[in-house]
Amino acid sequence: MTQITLKTNEQPANYDANVQSTADIDIRYRFDFSRFAEHLVDVTLSFTASTDAPQLWLPAWIPGSYLMREFARNITAVHYQVLDEQDTARDTSSQPYRGQKIDKHTWQLPQIKAGQSVSVHYEVYCYDLSVRTAYVDQQRLYGNFTSLALAVEGQEQQKLQVSLIVPATFLADKDEARVCLAIGLDYTELQLEGQLCFALQMPSYHDLIDYPFEIAEQDRFDFIIQDSAHQTLRHRFYLSGKHSSNMGRLQQDITQICQSYVDWLGDAPFADYTFMTFASGQDYGGLEHINSTSLITPRRDLPSADEPKIPSSDYQRFLGLCSHEYFHAWWVKTVRPDVMLNVDLRKEAFTPLLWVFEGFTSYVDDFMLQASGVIDKASYLKLLAEQINRYYQTPGRAYQSVAESSFDAWIKLYRNDENTGNAGISYYNKGALVALCLDLTLLEKTKGRYRLFDVIQAFYRQAKQNDKKRIGISSADMGAVISQFMPLDVWQDFERRYVNGVEALPIQTLLSANGVKLHVNSKETADKYMPWGMRCSDTPAGLKVNRVLRGSAAARAGISAHDVIVAIDGIKADAKQLSSLSTSARKIDCHLFRRDELMSVTVLPKTAAEKKNAAADIDQDGLYQDSLHQDCPYKVTLHLATPTSASPSDEAASPTQAGWHTWLNVWVDR
Repeated sequence: MTQITLKTNEQPANYDANVQSTADIDIRYRFDFSRFAEHLVDVTLSFTASTDAPQLWLPAWIPGSYLMREFARNITAVHYQVLDEQDTARDTSSQPYRGQKIDKHTWQLPQIKAGQSVSVHYEVYCYDLSVRTAYVDQQRLYGNFTSLALAVEGQEQQKLQVSLIVPATFLADKDEARVCLAIGLDYTELQLEGQLCFALQMPSYHDLIDYPFEIAEQDRFDFIIQDSAHQTLRHRFYLSGKHSSNMGRLQQDITQICQSYVDWLGDAPFADYTFMTFASGQDYGGLEHINSTSLITPRRDLPSADEPKIPSSDYQRFLGLCSHEYFHAWWVKTVRPDVMLNVDLRKEAFTPLLWVFEGFTSYVDDFMLQASGVIDKASYLKLLAEQINRYYQTPGRAYQSVAESSFDAWIKLYRNDENTGNAGISYYNKGALVALCLDLTLLEKTKGRYRLFDVIQAFYRQAKQNDKKRIGISSADMGAVISQFMPLDVWQDFERRYVNGVEALPIQTLLSANGVKLHVNSKETADKYMPWGMRCSDTPAGLKVNRVLRGSAAARAGISAHDVIVAIDGIKADAKQLSSLSTSARKIDCHLFRRDELMSVTVLPKTAAEKKNAAADIDQDGLYQDSLHQDCPYKVTLHLATPTSASPSDEAASPTQAGWHTWLNVWVDR
């Protein structure tokens, strides 16, 4: 007996209601998960060719993750045959042919003529636990269509239907009441002899690839967000994987965060939104989509049964991830870099603006945790201090601008090596701090009237006025909008120094002007964590050098990453011995292996001049003076100035307190 159930999910805002009829479907995909234990998905693609020898292609990267992932490497082979013109439901008309590979991600079907109906068959290997590709095993069926669905060249705008076939063997050991499909789309569910089929319809291939899916045993909750016009926005949260999370607390906090974004921005670019989360041992990441996000998190980051009122640092990290990806619905999917507007996913899309989109988001995500009241101000300052510490601990900030970091994302950010920290800076990390400085500069120049959040709102208003409800922006557009809130020459000077240049960010100066003190932690030093400017790990063979800072004592002595130090001062090397000699002013002999060759070097850990320079960056109150000095400070803390802690040299208490109150509140009356 066949059971048909129509799910009641709300349609996404950009869903074409005309696609609900199957009569005008041009392209059909069938994804069969019967070989889930082998991590294989069998795909059948049926379509009518619009040209002779049609071509099929697969994206090489997925929007939101800027690296050529080469998804086509997971396709074993492509086979095809002509369908019977009298009955396209039967593959009986011709012998199968093998698709001809013409480049790394494109197959040609030379035996097909225009007007013929064709059926294509291929298998995809799916065993990548990240949020970027696809993963299939006995527990979960997860995928992004950028990894699974070959596109028909020239027919990407045609309507299509997708069937996800879940075998009875996958369901056999599961609580079927908890098995569901998580996706940001409406779907039809059909059940036949224990086998499930989920049917989806989409206006085009480009729409399809923005909807990841997961089929598994999942916990879920629904919640409603209201916009400024009192329209309700339905939200769903799915959680799979082994966990013991406090779902009630999670719903409370996620609802509060989402409502705060809509309160700030007035409305949303979606009618409904879906959070898809997989709880793992230690994996972490998220990827934004048009009306959903796919997340993977260590299960320890989820709220416990007795989660304290102020979330633990682990839980704060997960909430920050949710906040980050949720904001991307406005600030990446709706307002995006111009080169990402109609992007070809077979080649790189270079832009100097990733710092604007990922950097602004990395500033806003934690900010909104405290603005929503989910965390307190002290917790937020701790999160911000962690961003500042990462910046100070990266000597590459003096060599690569944040605009260059953005442009080079395709060849650098996702390809870390032992020299990454010496030669560059993350556009996430520095971008967040540039956003902080721009926010505080706007507050200063406009006497608290405007700030970065107004700039973001202005771009979003432009997007809503566009026929497609989205826009792509350039560096020139940044200047045009920011100049609506402060003089253009101020922005141009800021951009020259801190975006296109590598001048030290005026973090301490700007925070101080807004009632926040930055203190150097004199006990948590670079010498403690990276003696001689090295990061090492103890191994049976000796101290393995993982990283050497540019210009450090180790670098000057000729020690390199991957060396194994076997003896220091004639004694077997270990981490404790190295730490005890981290600030020595005498010469120290070291023996090490590079590859299989024994070498001897002499290290002078600290010169008198270095000690003097390190101290010079810290004033008598323990405040750091903004500079590009490589090894100082290593860690800082942030504190709100209050009347009770004010010293005679501080500003008057009330203006100081008003400064941080204005900065930390998105909704201050102006």
